[in-house]
Amino acid sequence: MTIVPTLRRRVFNLAWPVIAENFLETLLGLVDTYMVAHLAIGTLAVAGIGGALQVLYFMISILSALSIGSAVLVAQAVGARNERHASDLARQSLIWSVIVSVPLAIAGWFAAAPIINLFGMEPAAAAIGAEYLRVTMGTIVVLVALYIGGGVLRGAGDSRTPLVVTTIANVINAGLAYVLINGAFGLPALGPVGSAWAAFIARAIALVLLIAVLWRGRNGISIRGSTAWRPDFSVARRVMSIGVPAALEQVITSGAFFVFTAVVGRLGTEALAAHRIAINALSLAFLPGFGFGIAATALVGQSMGARRMDEGSQVARIATGWAVVWMGIIGAIFFFAAEPVMRLFTNDPLVASSGAAGLRVMAIGTPFWAIGFTFAGALRGTGDTRWPMWINSVNIWTSVLLAAFVGLVLHSNLAIVWAAFIATSPVAPLLVIVRFRRVAARLMAEHAHSLAAA
Repeated sequence: MTIVPTLRRRVFNLAWPVIAENFLETLLGLVDTYMVAHLAIGTLAVAGIGGALQVLYFMISILSALSIGSAVLVAQAVGARNERHASDLARQSLIWSVIVSVPLAIAGWFAAAPIINLFGMEPAAAAIGAEYLRVTMGTIVVLVALYIGGGVLRGAGDSRTPLVVTTIANVINAGLAYVLINGAFGLPALGPVGSAWAAFIARAIALVLLIAVLWRGRNGISIRGSTAWRPDFSVARRVMSIGVPAALEQVITSGAFFVFTAVVGRLGTEALAAHRIAINALSLAFLPGFGFGIAATALVGQSMGARRMDEGSQVARIATGWAVVWMGIIGAIFFFAAEPVMRLFTNDPLVASSGAAGLRVMAIGTPFWAIGFTFAGALRGTGDTRWPMWINSVNIWTSVLLAAFVGLVLHSNLAIVWAAFIATSPVAPLLVIVRFRRVAARLMAEHAHSLAAA
């Protein structure tokens, strides 16, 4: 009878640092947006940087296969109490992150301007976006390695260390962003691109700290030693078999948001700036879903490794309940306080009004996204990353195509475009729940059969 309270503590103890870490990571973007938005060219800068960040998120999603695959396999190895294998997986993930991300960073540096021009924004905004993108793409290796290191630690059950590291990075970024954007202490004012350099420097310091922790070891997992540093294609195949579908899902999702942002860009610079600010604000509502989804992935993976899938099913239900409550509360706050939230980041009344209307619409969908985040995370913990990919990819592209029709053909405003985008939001969570229950039942039946045979 004590297993449910124990699982609640395990879910909460793993989820809250992830939520706090993602909050701080989001805060990093919000602080930069706030500083840039109050420049003389604030609206142009926010629009340009918004397009650049959409491209960056798309590129990161391509590289997330290593992070997702290694986190799941590390969690399963920890559940099976095979720390040596988990440590080898950590080393391989870091090595392959460098091998894969460096060519993409180089390509992104040279292709920044043509990519930004796809958004069809004003030339001044596009120039800002291209300059910002060159810096961020040139430093993507650091960002991907940071994500992978954090994923390995969370797979091992340690979500507090990434939180501490992210906290340090945010403090550094806040100070550097102000100095590099506005100019101070003898340094030149770099304007909007200063925020990109500040974020890179802060994250590079965070990566050094995270590697130091992994070298010393956490929960039996350590990258210290000379073994498993040479690229191992067999390990890469295992990581990729899990990570590629999940990464492809994120690529497809990011591509959908890329197109969605381009659709919004056709509505005008003010609409694009409002869209970027509202998305930054709404990302706060996503934090509980991401946090409890990651906790579900790690703990379901550990349950599977320990051959206790019944506990994994309970973890999924517990994580979902909390995510729905917290995302619903934050969504309600944004619904009723949309205008004040927008005015924190812009003095342009047209941008604030357009963004507030859209923010209210998007806030309605938060409970459905909470369910989708957590049950998809639980399903990935079993090693099944293909079904979430298909379900979520079809769902989001249906939404984007509907939004494109409403925006480009019917010439609707930002709020109506977003309303079309969330019209299909209840479908994917329902399908993911059905799939997870089938997979969990099959794994429990296989375990029972193996015990009977023994």
